[in-house]
Amino acid sequence: MKKLSDADLKKLLKRGVTQIINEEELVKMLQSGKPLRLKQGFDPSFTDIHMGHVVGLRKLRQFQQLGHQVVLIVGDWTARIGDPTGRSLTRPMLSADQVKFNAQTYMEQFFKIVDKDKTEVRYQSAWFDKGAFGLDDVIRLTSKFTVAQFLAREDFARRYAEGHPIAITEFLYPLMQGYDSVMIEADVEFGGTDQVFNCMVGRQLQEMAGLHPQQVFLMPLLIGTDGVQKMSKSLGNYIGVTDPPAQMYGKTMSINDGMIIPYLELLTDVPDEEIAHFSAGMADGKLNPMAVKKRLAQELVTDFWSARDAEEAAGEFARTVQHREVPEDMPVVEIAGKVGITGSLDVKVTRTLSALISDAGLAKSRSEARRLIEQKAVELNGQIITEDISEDKIDNGSIIKVGKRRFIRIVKK
Repeated sequence: MKKLSDADLKKLLKRGVTQIINEEELVKMLQSGKPLRLKQGFDPSFTDIHMGHVVGLRKLRQFQQLGHQVVLIVGDWTARIGDPTGRSLTRPMLSADQVKFNAQTYMEQFFKIVDKDKTEVRYQSAWFDKGAFGLDDVIRLTSKFTVAQFLAREDFARRYAEGHPIAITEFLYPLMQGYDSVMIEADVEFGGTDQVFNCMVGRQLQEMAGLHPQQVFLMPLLIGTDGVQKMSKSLGNYIGVTDPPAQMYGKTMSINDGMIIPYLELLTDVPDEEIAHFSAGMADGKLNPMAVKKRLAQELVTDFWSARDAEEAAGEFARTVQHREVPEDMPVVEIAGKVGITGSLDVKVTRTLSALISDAGLAKSRSEARRLIEQKAVELNGQIITEDISEDKIDNGSIIKVGKRRFIRIVKK
């Protein structure tokens, strides 16, 4: 393994990095020539990963290309508890079956970014399942920390002060994540800035186990498409790595201008010098942010799909959003009314517009569809709809638009 130049180190340790604990020691480890074991864990709480996850995975890939060993931890136990980080309330526990199903899709998506052949995948259940980790182990693990230590954590302290419940299982979460570091003998743990407490618990547990404490590599949290909160599936402000090209392109184009540079730095390989040029050009008004945002969208779609897909997605965006044309290949939804039986009479059962939008997959639920209507985010044949009308009022051939990029064409039998 070759010794890194100052330029290589800067690229590795500065771009897209918030803090390293301990940077000086990590540099020595990198320059020693010894392959390092790099840990990053993911809780398969949902079926897909998004660009927020990609930030860390891209950094792992950079280390991987230098010959270091990536160890992905599938948190099939911590996912059942749910990470308390940033939470105001305890969330429901997932079942083992739900976690297993989600983990299967996670694996496919991880390897869109990191090299599968150079990655070690470990499931927490290998050491936490029944028989491998008993009650005596739980007692021994919990005895190493105090309640006061955990209540000093910001989100726990806030919830405790506000009288919100904190489940005992949530105290177990950072202990379980930290114990993962002991089991795989991690040299470096990667995580977002909201993971510093959990990662530091890992350092402490390793020291208690007689191991060299891991270094902690913290990266900024990617703000979601709403421009306010961190990217999250549960908040719906995400760009998924499996989003179709046009959808990925369109979502990227929807971000506010202040997020363009962070997205370029964290999600692309665009050179620092070019990003600096974009930043300066937008700041002094010489460069239209829309042009830079198109470059960002092109980079993302090309990385996850292809250059041809990026070109087609750009054309689709220009037609449907910039020139307000509708896509030629939009999904077709047939509405004829279902036939139900009431006594001896055939009764035509009609849906509301919100039900139609939900059933067509343009909203996660009927309640969300109703909110979109109330927020004036739904158009029928180019006219904004403000009330939840019956499908009987929708003519054959009508086009329903939800948000900026989602369309369906109505066909009546």
